[in-house]
Amino acid sequence: MDYYPPNFLKDLKKIHLTGIKGVGMTALALCLVDAGCEVSGSDVSDEFVTDEVLRKRNISWKIGFSPSNVDDDINALVFTAAHGGLKNPEVMSAKDRGIPVFSYAQFMANLANTKDVIGVCGVGGKSTTSAMIANLFDYANLKPSYIVGVGGIFPLGFPGHYEKDGKFFVCESDEYAVSPGVDNRPKFYLINHKILVVTNIEYDHPDIYHSFAETKKAFRLVFEKLPRDGLLVACVDNSNVASLLDNLKCKVITYGFSENADFRIQNYYLDSQKALCRIINGRIKYEFKLSVPGRFNALNALASFIVGKHVGINVDDIILGLESYLGCRRRFEIVKTQNGITYVDDYAHHPKEILNTIHAAREWFSGRRIIVLFQPHTYSRTKALFDDFSFALSKSDVVGLVDIFSSAREEKDDSVNSQLLVDKIKTMNKNSFYIGGVSEIDAWLDKNVMRNDVVITMGAGDIYKYHYAQPSKKYKK
Repeated sequence: MDYYPPNFLKDLKKIHLTGIKGVGMTALALCLVDAGCEVSGSDVSDEFVTDEVLRKRNISWKIGFSPSNVDDDINALVFTAAHGGLKNPEVMSAKDRGIPVFSYAQFMANLANTKDVIGVCGVGGKSTTSAMIANLFDYANLKPSYIVGVGGIFPLGFPGHYEKDGKFFVCESDEYAVSPGVDNRPKFYLINHKILVVTNIEYDHPDIYHSFAETKKAFRLVFEKLPRDGLLVACVDNSNVASLLDNLKCKVITYGFSENADFRIQNYYLDSQKALCRIINGRIKYEFKLSVPGRFNALNALASFIVGKHVGINVDDIILGLESYLGCRRRFEIVKTQNGITYVDDYAHHPKEILNTIHAAREWFSGRRIIVLFQPHTYSRTKALFDDFSFALSKSDVVGLVDIFSSAREEKDDSVNSQLLVDKIKTMNKNSFYIGGVSEIDAWLDKNVMRNDVVITMGAGDIYKYHYAQPSKKYKK
């Protein structure tokens, strides 16, 4: 059963999260605590970007997965596709004991559906746009609830929050499977969107979608599910999005740099580490400045602007709300500057995202050498988009690859690896290197980095941990 009454939370006083340290699960845990629930959890011993968040909210967890972690008085258990999914010993034990078991996608959708849902879908930009909307709504005192799959939102702080009296729920609407191999329906099918933003559509998740046509069909179906009084906010700079907008029953507002967009970015430029945007809607012009770089972030902000305007927020408050947004963890996050070298961390794990991030870095750090350290995520994605990854990564000045970060949901594929990817990149950029493991990054940088360089770690795995180790720096002058 996917759908439960709008007041389903009232009977769920004690909830266990198996895999609590995942970014989505941590945000969910924060929401449940805000809603007055008692939360327990379990996960592996590895340090995650979410550990700090959970500790700050006094949410504890057990190390490892065991039936003994799940108390008999638990009202519900929520699990993810990681750590064995339905075959996790905690999940199987809960089912045997008659404890209601939910996938993360099911539970999050039911929680979101208690309010008017504002979702953001697309291969890139979901987290940032959701965070911008949540921050904007919070600035306008609309008391939003939200779940954003990041380690933190600046200046909001935490990536998840639940307001009992608020009207809106902001979330990422993911096209990935509800429970891979068991329930391959896209997660966003379970959500009853009132407003949906689509940032872009590209081929991703080849383990679920066997063709790009299947991917586009999934997005079209979720567009068609929007109610007549709903709204689709669509970026028409992306031709794949533009091709799916005909004959929808809901209202559609388009945005982009394109002259065909209803809301268009007329001018975008950088000045003193600020991105200045002038947008036009008909004959009306608006201007705002952002503290985050990249044309893609200007588009994310414009989508947020449209959503805010649609729900009736005063334009001045929309602009101030957008200008107060300072970014997310792992989204072009400037970690530190040390010995004249700037370190940036980014979640980019799709070729289009990599290209966007490199382009943004060249604008933001004009004239400086851009070094990308990339950790491919999943064998299936690396193999399916091999040539696209090679082309995108070749656009950095220097690129170093570490080993593929395998998802817990897939088996190793010996036909693809990071060395093969480096060999391909070398045909376009000779400054391409295979590094090995994340622990070997520091020694490699010692030999290859110079003062005034910008070092960007990229990937959806654990490459971000490099920044929080204690390496010894002996860089060239």
